[in-house]
Amino acid sequence: MRVDILTKEYPPEIYGGAGVHVAELVRALRGLRDLDVRVQAFGEPRDEPGVTAYADLPELAGTNAALQTLGVDLAIAAGSDGTDLVHSHTWYANLGGHLAGLLYGVPHVVTAHSLEPLRPWKAEQLGGGYAVSSFAERTAYLGAAAVIAVSAAMRDDVLHAYPDVDPARVHVVHNGIDTETWSHVDDPARVRSHGVDPDRASVVFVGRITRQKGLPLFLRACRALPPDVQLVLCAGAPDTPEILAEVEGLVAELATTRAGVVWIREMLPHADVVALLSAATAFVCPSIYEPLGIVNLEAMACETAVVATATGGIPEVVVPGETGLLVPIEQAGDGTGTPLDPDRYVADFAAALASVVTDPDRAARMGRAGRERAIAAFSWQTIAERTRQIYADLP
Repeated sequence: MRVDILTKEYPPEIYGGAGVHVAELVRALRGLRDLDVRVQAFGEPRDEPGVTAYADLPELAGTNAALQTLGVDLAIAAGSDGTDLVHSHTWYANLGGHLAGLLYGVPHVVTAHSLEPLRPWKAEQLGGGYAVSSFAERTAYLGAAAVIAVSAAMRDDVLHAYPDVDPARVHVVHNGIDTETWSHVDDPARVRSHGVDPDRASVVFVGRITRQKGLPLFLRACRALPPDVQLVLCAGAPDTPEILAEVEGLVAELATTRAGVVWIREMLPHADVVALLSAATAFVCPSIYEPLGIVNLEAMACETAVVATATGGIPEVVVPGETGLLVPIEQAGDGTGTPLDPDRYVADFAAALASVVTDPDRAARMGRAGRERAIAAFSWQTIAERTRQIYADLP
């Protein structure tokens, strides 16, 4: 069976959890018998066999980014000729999968990493393009032969956002983690090269600067942390100038009251991220929208305790009191995920984080338990086998 994986992100062009998911899923699926797995990706040409990449159409240069995306989708649909099944990831590739399914009379499978109706703040970033991205996603979900949700919470979101989708077509297959490439390392020199003292307590945030990731809320919580705790922000790719300015202001404020505020804006090599996570006392995930949160798995695999928001699929990953702590949140029902009481959420996050970073023995126990859970419950081989079974069960 030939399966074409359709994706915006693919190595070396990866900037989020969906891209990590696709790369690992392709590798695991290629390890199974009877599957010819090919990749249709956005961007520059790749050297990897079985991978075809498509650049933006020059005719659409300077137009809204959503239109440029749909131009690539047309090329991807044409390039999928001869496939037996297309499997698309994120709205960027969803319409390409939908069109390929129609053109060639093959099943289209969608993996739900996030949902446009639950990210209304993207209108700030895309303008009218948000209506276009929402159209592309909705069309693909309603027409898909199967939808794979990366968590049970994500499945609930799919059925809420798109009530016309048949629940029998929506399956849960969790995200996974490669616990060989993500594992604890002691590399103090690499940690120090980024201005972080490996011998002091530290908390690490890794993620894009978006409303979804809750970075401004976390920075407000940091005001209440003990002054000797280092704050390490691996944060870049801001959605808008406004949120970048907000984060810059909060970081500058923190830097006036404490030492050890380190902001790394560029995308780091894998080894550097692993070293920083391994040296950290705790990893933080203050997201207000997170279908699963693969970053939490990466931290757990590095034996780092996790303090995260109890939202979306995160409670399916982090076991409170065992692998970390979950911070409760009451959220607006308008799709934004905005805390109804931001001050309370910030205070609760600060208290949970302080209780972990001031008890290094407890943090270390949580970290060890987190790695055990990552190995036991989130193997990519298991995920690939479950995905292939979904393919096989399609009419």
